[in-house]
Amino acid sequence: MRNHTELNEFILLGIPQAEGLETVLFVIFSFIYLFTMIGNLLIFTAIVSSSALHTPMYFFLGLLSIFDVLFPSVTCPKMLFYLSGQSQAISYKGCAAQLFFHHFLGSTEGCLYSVMAYDRFVAICHPLRYMLIMRPGVCVGLVMAAWLVGCLQATILTSFTFQLTYCGPNRVDYFFCDIPAVLPLACADTSLAQKVGSANVGFLALMLWFSVCVSYTRIGIAILRIRSAKGRQKAFSTCSAHLTAILCAYGPVIIIYLQPTPNPLLGAVVQILNNVVSPMLNWLIYSLRNKEVKRSLKRVLYNVIFTALE
Repeated sequence: MRNHTELNEFILLGIPQAEGLETVLFVIFSFIYLFTMIGNLLIFTAIVSSSALHTPMYFFLGLLSIFDVLFPSVTCPKMLFYLSGQSQAISYKGCAAQLFFHHFLGSTEGCLYSVMAYDRFVAICHPLRYMLIMRPGVCVGLVMAAWLVGCLQATILTSFTFQLTYCGPNRVDYFFCDIPAVLPLACADTSLAQKVGSANVGFLALMLWFSVCVSYTRIGIAILRIRSAKGRQKAFSTCSAHLTAILCAYGPVIIIYLQPTPNPLLGAVVQILNNVVSPMLNWLIYSLRNKEVKRSLKRVLYNVIFTALE
């Protein structure tokens, strides 16, 4: 990445039209962030500590829990820092890093959702061959491919954004460094960067959404062929949590990056849902609708409480 900028830092102006609500927002987002961290770490601990959950499905769920710890940590700590009345400044390199990791973790998690959809397709449509198809080497390979796609996506978007010259205003009218908020500050033609950003994000989101739709269409057909009502209900329950989480993840991306005229307030609200609320909902969705995870969580909580009392 070539650095042509004369700026050393940017000023994050925060959430649009939220003046005077900083204290309230600080309390709300602090609670959500803490709840998200604790919940996802508990899910990960429950999966690691229970041998019954050492299957491909829970391997991917454990990785999702880690992503749901890392993803909000890219933006939340800085947002909470300036909502508490501290400095709103962020260094140039810090801004670039924030943009990179936001798209890296977001894109990788999107790929992971597609991998999990494929895992459910194999489990329901090819149950007898499930452990053969989803063997450890394949699972690790799929995860590595997701990381590679996320890294490539983030590198392209960050490079096109920060190879531009930034020499004038440094006030980012947003609560974190994202492409739609940073590009208007460039002292150069941003049309190429805007087209590359919209095309890359849009193409990846649509491709991943298409892959999920294909998997769940095949799953739906297979479920309808099950004669037993109890069997259909069991098959549907294994997929409903994952499908709900996917809808929460892809909706914000489509709204933000594919809208013809960006709306700062709408974008901020949707990004807050995507960055802060969705990672909190994921562990609730999976834990409340999964008996095995709930049993393992109870054992983990019991051990934690018992150890604390000792």
